[in-house]
Amino acid sequence: MSMLEKIEKPQDLKKLNKEELKKLPDEIRKVIIDVTKEKGGHLAGSLGVVELTIALHYVFDSPKDKILWDVGHQAYAHKLLTGRYKNFHTLRTLNGISGFPHPEESEHDSFIAGHASNAISAALGIATARDLNGKNFKVIAVVGDGSLTGGMAYEGLNHAGHIQKDIIIILNDNQMFISKRVGALGTYLAKIFTLGLVKEIEKGVERTLSRIKFWGPKLLRLAKRIKVLLFPGMIFEEMGFAYFGPVDGHNLFKLIEILNGIKKLSGPILLHIITKKGKGYPPAEKTPEKFHGIGKKEGLTYTKVFSETLIELAKKDNRICAITAAMPEGTGLIEFQKHFPDRFFDVGIAEQHAVTFSAGLAKQGLKPVCAIYSTFLQRAFDQIIHDVCILKLPVIFAIDRAGIVGEDGVTHQGIFDLSYLRLIPNIVVCAPKDGIELRNLLYSSFKYKKPVAIRYPRGKVDGIYEKKDFEFIPEGKGEIIEEGEDIALVGIGNTVYKIVNTGKKLKKEGFNPCIINMRFVKPLDKEILEKLKNFKIIFTFEENTLKGGFGSAIREELQNFNGRIINFGLPDKFIEHGESNELRKIYGLSEEKIYENVRRYL
Repeated sequence: MSMLEKIEKPQDLKKLNKEELKKLPDEIRKVIIDVTKEKGGHLAGSLGVVELTIALHYVFDSPKDKILWDVGHQAYAHKLLTGRYKNFHTLRTLNGISGFPHPEESEHDSFIAGHASNAISAALGIATARDLNGKNFKVIAVVGDGSLTGGMAYEGLNHAGHIQKDIIIILNDNQMFISKRVGALGTYLAKIFTLGLVKEIEKGVERTLSRIKFWGPKLLRLAKRIKVLLFPGMIFEEMGFAYFGPVDGHNLFKLIEILNGIKKLSGPILLHIITKKGKGYPPAEKTPEKFHGIGKKEGLTYTKVFSETLIELAKKDNRICAITAAMPEGTGLIEFQKHFPDRFFDVGIAEQHAVTFSAGLAKQGLKPVCAIYSTFLQRAFDQIIHDVCILKLPVIFAIDRAGIVGEDGVTHQGIFDLSYLRLIPNIVVCAPKDGIELRNLLYSSFKYKKPVAIRYPRGKVDGIYEKKDFEFIPEGKGEIIEEGEDIALVGIGNTVYKIVNTGKKLKKEGFNPCIINMRFVKPLDKEILEKLKNFKIIFTFEENTLKGGFGSAIREELQNFNGRIINFGLPDKFIEHGESNELRKIYGLSEEKIYENVRRYL
């Protein structure tokens, strides 16, 4: 019987003897590696926090004590230790275990954790509510160092230090962002600090500095720098936290000892641990960025077409530059960086900054292309309005992972961008039907000289891709693929090829549908809108929520239309995790279901 089989709840950890505890990290890592190899998922981050996760659940009492993960890429070991081992093989599959913490899945998941930099704010809110409600439990936020590139994390730290609530922040420094300093001294300091000696040490240092100041301001400045070198967490101390560390995050028993000490303290505390991303799996240790997430090989993707096209255009125009928010691999910009390192900018997990930074570049005559996943661009909604669109600045938003993205689930489905972008003045919103159209829309967008959003899906390009000379597509110009009468099938983006094939089936049955690739959601093609008034039934198709989306735009423009308008898209709900085509079938957006639904109405 494996040790994980013995652990149905975190409290069962205390039943293991020391030798079993020593072996448990290896067993957990093996399960994570085996399952993610088959199902995909976020491998490297979870491997790095195995010992920390065991120590947390050994010392604290979940779910009474609240443990938050930022970001949820780190939470696979947490899932295994909180009653989900037997179902872990269903990771990221329909009706299976989610790839991220979600309170609806388990009472041990204290908060949602799909996007980054939110845990400190949420933890502080939980701790404050605890005190107002007169309850007694600990609140712990495990924050990956990458999450500290997001400004919201600092907003939370600033407020937590100010109101001095009892909260523990564990900074998981996986040597990808902050300090590499670790060793016996850091562990020793953390140990003695938890025994209550930290204030005495601080007082001694302060007394020394106060004496030095009599020797002049230059020496005082030097002394303060020495203090920062001696105490690497001074930034957190200045924000009101008691700082402990850095500590070896893979020394399980030392972590248990330190956490037991910290548990007895009160007030805002920050424990700095050093871990190895991808720990225990040599390929992930060597190149952790490649094993951040494991997915399926998909052939030529929209991301690849975007990447190659942008490089081709940038070779001819040295004003073109590329911006991403900590996703150079995912957005395909890693290749752009190799060609144009001076024109590539990775701003970290800071989408708001990415958008406004792009606006600043555009204000000075450059041509910024800001490549961000649809679900993450939501985080910069105000900046798109205030800093880009009001000023009509020519920033191009390359919106990857638009529509259903599949296994990453509710926090990552890119199903709202058509709705939240369409309501903003001064922006062009479009979606290519295939790789060739993506290529031509990117080329054309630079000529519109205004904000442009190009949204495209995750995965393999539709149709046959052949690199040709660029063709200019006028702003707002759609495409009538097939003339017809009575019935119009109007699609956008990756629904177009599906309605083309549906049209072929309908023709065999005696119908004569008109097939339209609208291309642009904003502005809509006025000529096509006029043509649509002649049909009896208009069907619209989009991989976006129906609320305020593409179909809604058609309805708004055809308010006096005498026929019927039937919209197909996603319902007013958050879409669960599962394989993308499986989800499309469930929500009526697979080719088979589109045909069946249209035929039913006819």
